[in-house]
Amino acid sequence: MKIAMIGQKGIPAKDGGVERHVEEIATRLAQQKHEITVYCRSTYMNNEIDVYKGVNLKNIKTIDNKNLDAIVYTFKSTMDALNKGFDAFHYHAIGPASLCFIPSLKKKKVIVTVHGLDWQRAKWGKFAKLYLKFGEYMTGKYATKIISVSENLREYFIEKYHRKEEDVIFIPNGVNMCNPEQPELIKNYSLEKDNYILFLARLVPEKGVHYLIEAYNQLNTYKKLVIAGGTSFTEDYLEKLMVLANNNPNIIFTGNVDGKLKNELYSNCYIYVLPSDIEGMPLTLLEAMSYKKCCLVSNIPENINVIKDNGAVFEKSSIEDLKEKIELLLDNEERVREKGLNAYKDISQNYNWSQIINSMQDLYRDSSL
Repeated sequence: MKIAMIGQKGIPAKDGGVERHVEEIATRLAQQKHEITVYCRSTYMNNEIDVYKGVNLKNIKTIDNKNLDAIVYTFKSTMDALNKGFDAFHYHAIGPASLCFIPSLKKKKVIVTVHGLDWQRAKWGKFAKLYLKFGEYMTGKYATKIISVSENLREYFIEKYHRKEEDVIFIPNGVNMCNPEQPELIKNYSLEKDNYILFLARLVPEKGVHYLIEAYNQLNTYKKLVIAGGTSFTEDYLEKLMVLANNNPNIIFTGNVDGKLKNELYSNCYIYVLPSDIEGMPLTLLEAMSYKKCCLVSNIPENINVIKDNGAVFEKSSIEDLKEKIELLLDNEERVREKGLNAYKDISQNYNWSQIINSMQDLYRDSSL
């Protein structure tokens, strides 16, 4: 099949769960002999390349502005794709999906992957939130099929937009099972195996890093806190985090990480913490679990559905409960190891990319599309 993917910033992914998700499925679908074109934003792609691992890349010039970047890119991508003979238009995220009605009105097959309810995210202003809600509405109304990365998002779209159950499909993120890395690069940050707590994700308010820093400041521990990740139009939030850290030498900000450094950080942390207020399907949580790490997460459904009983949970937004749960894990190394191993076993079975690609291909080939 010939498929256009629109909405992601681009591939190869430098950061962002959506970008990594698209890279994983696009390259694997290309290996299955599908003709995949990923539309990329000029604000994300530093160098223009035409093909990546068998995937065609189309670089679209857009505006480097928080509120205009995505919509300008999406409109230009959609109009370009209309005349290219694609069998399906696959939009990623509800913002770009605001324009999914265009190919739908042209009787094209339209698939939208909902990675989360983006209007809930704190970084957006009033107008942007309204537009994202409009994108959600257009998804519910015009998408031929909706892919949800979490079960509760699936139920949300079925109930709110009165969609048939077979029209909203749960297909989770997958994870690559990686071999652990010995500590080398992390020594530049004075880090050693098991001597630090790790947060690794985008530095945006809904990820709850501020709760983690405040809880950590109340702990009596020699273990350090590593905050790894870049901003997403949220430089003011990073400044807030730096103020909360108050120049504590045991709180280390690495910025965005990838490759060997990222693998080392996962491989050698004592525990991984994800204190989110909002999630879609937390890819970083899956990654941490793939390294046999015990994960401590907030008790939102999106986190609990992934971690099940294979980790630890605290009350969302509660700094006190987060502090207490970290203390319990610091005092119980055997439990930490056991939970990490159980987490690894579970996701290796249930979040396998091969299974996900088979589900994706079944959806593309669905005769009802």
